[in-house]
Amino acid sequence: MSKLLASLRASDQSILPIIAQFWGVDISRLGQDEIPDALDNAMRDEATAARVWDKLDDAQRGTLQTLISAKNQMMESMFSRVHGEIRRMGRAQIEREDPLNQPQSVAESLYYRGLIYTRYGQSDAGSHLLVYVPADLADALPTHKTTYEGLEAMPAPSAVMDRASARVAPIPADELPAEHITNADTTIVDDMTTLLAHLQVFGGAIREGELSPEDRETLTSHLLQADHARLRFLFLIGISAELIDVHEGQARPHRANVKRWLEATRSAQLKALVDAWSAGTRYRELWHVEGLRPEQTDQYNPVAGRSALVGFLRDFTPKGEWWSIDEFITLIKAVDPDFQRPNGDYNIWYIGNMDGEYLNGFESWDAVEGALLEFYLFGPLHWLGMIDLSDDAARLNAYGRAFCHDEAWPNPPEQPEKIVVGADGVLTASRRVPRMDRFQAMRFTSWIGAAGAGTPFTYKVSMEGVRQAAEQGINTGHIAAFLTRMMDAETLPPTLARQLETWSESARQSVTVESMTVLRTTAPETLDFILSQPALRRYCAARLGEMAVAVRGDQIEALREALESYGLEVDLL
Repeated sequence: MSKLLASLRASDQSILPIIAQFWGVDISRLGQDEIPDALDNAMRDEATAARVWDKLDDAQRGTLQTLISAKNQMMESMFSRVHGEIRRMGRAQIEREDPLNQPQSVAESLYYRGLIYTRYGQSDAGSHLLVYVPADLADALPTHKTTYEGLEAMPAPSAVMDRASARVAPIPADELPAEHITNADTTIVDDMTTLLAHLQVFGGAIREGELSPEDRETLTSHLLQADHARLRFLFLIGISAELIDVHEGQARPHRANVKRWLEATRSAQLKALVDAWSAGTRYRELWHVEGLRPEQTDQYNPVAGRSALVGFLRDFTPKGEWWSIDEFITLIKAVDPDFQRPNGDYNIWYIGNMDGEYLNGFESWDAVEGALLEFYLFGPLHWLGMIDLSDDAARLNAYGRAFCHDEAWPNPPEQPEKIVVGADGVLTASRRVPRMDRFQAMRFTSWIGAAGAGTPFTYKVSMEGVRQAAEQGINTGHIAAFLTRMMDAETLPPTLARQLETWSESARQSVTVESMTVLRTTAPETLDFILSQPALRRYCAARLGEMAVAVRGDQIEALREALESYGLEVDLL
């Protein structure tokens, strides 16, 4: 069966007489089942097709040539934006509206002349309605003719560019000032380590699906990149990577998975985070684009958008070279604007802006899809160490090329270093220190500062650290063994050894007193609030009920001052 015959048989029967009228096929003596075959025979005849071609105007012929040059098909949403809508009519409406002689668009004129058809196709973003020309009909039409007046002067609509030829031009590296270039790095691995240590030591309160503002504020000063947007990303892909468990409003590390991740190489750790982002649904980019206020919808699929992005980067950008971000986004708008929209419908999602206005219709593409594509580049792809950035330029690095071009993941050699232990108990750790070692050190120390440009992470062995270690089942013997391993020594410096022993005694005394010192609140909600604040939770031990929690006895005054700073009145009995 010919492609055209299949299309005719799938068409609404009310359209066939109109097509027959235009093509000059007499169907008056034919049964309904015979009409498609008669039309098929006539329409695939090259002489008949040539006469019909000459009856078309320039706009109709130009539209057909554009569609045929796009491999005979195009998404209906894209086609209609350039060539107009097609009204689907029944027999009575056809007689009333007469679309053969009075079409409302070029697309409609071709549809009711039997030159274009529609069917459904499938992609990652969902089911799409396609407009197409049957291949055998396209072969019969004399599309090579260009002698009719005005066709050569007609510009090809940018919104129907052929994907196979779509490319972004490379930008010579010497045209980009070095001071404007921000190379991607793997600091997200270091910051994930810090986040996991925070959750291990202090826990994390969850509010509205993310870490509480208090936890975020506490963490920010210890991250290599103090960016709340990046921290939200880090937390949510940590959940997708199954490094973080969330239960009853609290976040904690997944012990077994975290151990495996911390013991892996930096390259493997980065790959695990990239994979978690690529396939995860916890992080929904559209909800994090600045200026957008999307409402909940089941139609949005973040994985489909990322998959399309990978294809765009692979197919449209020069490998290993710089390219224009604006040109890249403009090209996607021309070639595949509906990459994340089911069936190309721009009215089924409710997305507001900062002014409370809804961004509906294709006219909002730049404000929604364009902004999302830019966010992908400056956000997740850069945070995950895969894309270098300049003012309006980007370049996939080795990790990015491996991700987008399905190449072997880079595995550069590492030169691990040990934590430097000072006689005063100050620990300094460069980024070359294995993440497992730094994670362990953070469990029994007070955190002083994060690494900066050439500055290591800094921690201090302290009484507070020893106490928080005891709550995790870590005793001073474990701490001493860790420190001597870092120092490649048999024993600790005498001063540090005496301090550990003193703090160990203090921790044991505090454990004895804790069972006798209780903080009671007048309402469960008050205690929930106290335990949700890292600055208050640090003084509390086991919860004893809805309105009571054990408190470290020698920290009563400090807790009272902290509570009063939050506006909570305290009575000491």
